[in-house]
Amino acid sequence: MPEITNWMAQLVKEHPDVVSILNYGQTYENRNISLLKIGLNTGEKKKAVWMDCGIHAREWIAPAFCQYFVAQILQTYKIDPKMEEMMKNIDFYVTPVLNMDGYIHSWKNSSTRLWRKNMSPGPSGCDCYGTDLNRNFDANWGSIGVSYNCCSSIFCGHKAVSEPETQAVTDFVGRQKDDFLCFLTIHSYGQLLLLPYGHPNFTASNYDELMKVGLAAAQEIWKAHGKNYTVGTSPNVLYPNSGSSRDWARLQGIPFSYTFELRDNGTFGFELPEDQIQPTCEEAYRGALYIITYVHDKTFNGAVATAAATLWTMLLATGVTSSITLM
Repeated sequence: MPEITNWMAQLVKEHPDVVSILNYGQTYENRNISLLKIGLNTGEKKKAVWMDCGIHAREWIAPAFCQYFVAQILQTYKIDPKMEEMMKNIDFYVTPVLNMDGYIHSWKNSSTRLWRKNMSPGPSGCDCYGTDLNRNFDANWGSIGVSYNCCSSIFCGHKAVSEPETQAVTDFVGRQKDDFLCFLTIHSYGQLLLLPYGHPNFTASNYDELMKVGLAAAQEIWKAHGKNYTVGTSPNVLYPNSGSSRDWARLQGIPFSYTFELRDNGTFGFELPEDQIQPTCEEAYRGALYIITYVHDKTFNGAVATAAATLWTMLLATGVTSSITLM
């Protein structure tokens, strides 16, 4: 975590015209929850894209992807007109590690490597601690795919938005929910693109478009290294759940909300080998970029049919997609 924090500060020094750090909450252990705000200052109110990584402590590939994503867009916008256009029209809000307390706990030793939750104490009389932050949002909270046992890894908390980390996202995004075009939350593992809703009794009003965009993004992911990502709602392709940030964002009216479940399919699971970090980030970047380009073009150009062609032109013109190395 200190390396990531120092990296964030270094980005501000290197790109003061487009990068700033915003603290928007505190964890249970009083660490500042910080995001990178990335975009060109036009002097006008802008639309926005949200991305968070590391809501589950053990999913180490997720924070690596957030770092890769930021490195890519910062290297691309100066040489590619399309990325420059998007940086003028939208601000990117990227939280590299949302669950910092849990993330640090997962680094302590081998016995805590697979820790999932945050580090808040359990209810009175419970000897266990931690709440699953992705079951704690106010989205059909506590109704399915959760546990009320405070020792469970999917304990949803004693009430919706009981956790400071959940509250931070809810407050920050909720205050400007009309500005956000899409909400991307990065997880592992399973090679999935999940769309709302996690509860099988509810269907997003724009389900068909979410599926169409998700399937096209999965095709872009496949083109990188031949990895298949399955697209669908969680009940259809994984398991039902409630209280996720993805579902909460869609209920707030943010039209495009997706959960990325990165590599792999279970061979290594949460302990992804180091040699898979780079290719995982490369393929996921293509998928995320497709979604962002689509929502940008729909909003500012009204021509969504050209999104895929625009993406291809951009990738071919820059030639940077496979050449950027992670820190």
